[in-house]
Amino acid sequence: MVYFVDRDSIVRRIWGSGDTILLIFAGAAAEFALNKAVDWLYFTGRLPSDPLKRLFSTVSYARQIVFSKQEDALLAIDRISAIHRGVEEQRGRDIPDWAYRDVLSMLIDYSIRSHELLERKLTKAEKEEVFAVFYRVGLRMGLKGLPSDYPQWLSMRSSSLHENLLNGPFTTDLYRQYRKHLGWFRYGILKQAQIALVPEAVNNLLGLGRNPFASMLLHGYKLSRMIRVKSWLKNAILPREYKKQIAALDGFSEG
Repeated sequence: MVYFVDRDSIVRRIWGSGDTILLIFAGAAAEFALNKAVDWLYFTGRLPSDPLKRLFSTVSYARQIVFSKQEDALLAIDRISAIHRGVEEQRGRDIPDWAYRDVLSMLIDYSIRSHELLERKLTKAEKEEVFAVFYRVGLRMGLKGLPSDYPQWLSMRSSSLHENLLNGPFTTDLYRQYRKHLGWFRYGILKQAQIALVPEAVNNLLGLGRNPFASMLLHGYKLSRMIRVKSWLKNAILPREYKKQIAALDGFSEG
């Protein structure tokens, strides 16, 4: 049986960990708020009305692709493309290719950063493998201007972080929605996770700064995994209405 991602791939190990998924979620939450194309997500109304659900949807689609059989993964990618085409038709213009590329870049970058923060440094070959998986997603979506290899992606990622991000009204509103939907305690944890995770350019634009508590929180979370209380922590970090999604983060069914 052929899968979109090989069974022994580092990408499966990354996306098979609920802890890593939560960090990818935190990084995407930060960068979505800054992306100059975030108005597209506001156009449908889904992001401001329930930002956590919208971000979970993005992460869930990516995870489904990673663990699916080849044909099922391709169908999932095609569904994503069809959804975006429908939004473009409603608005009467196209989502820019760079915006699509930036979302893929988020998934690549935060996959690597999250695993390295919680587990270990990845080898160059493993980083290239992460890139290759999401590169194939981009190819299937018919995106233009994709970097052909990992070094080219690094260069593109550096440029996009400085060219495609902006702290504007949407940023302020989206963080207001995060706080509203998470509550002050979970919102505080989210920001500490972002401090530990996001690139410097993202940190500077959001004004997150540096806080030793972020490092302490990370070490505490790692310790919790050793003494097997991480399920309790996951439920503490995310709202009760996401209980099923939280429970499903570990032990994802393959195929």
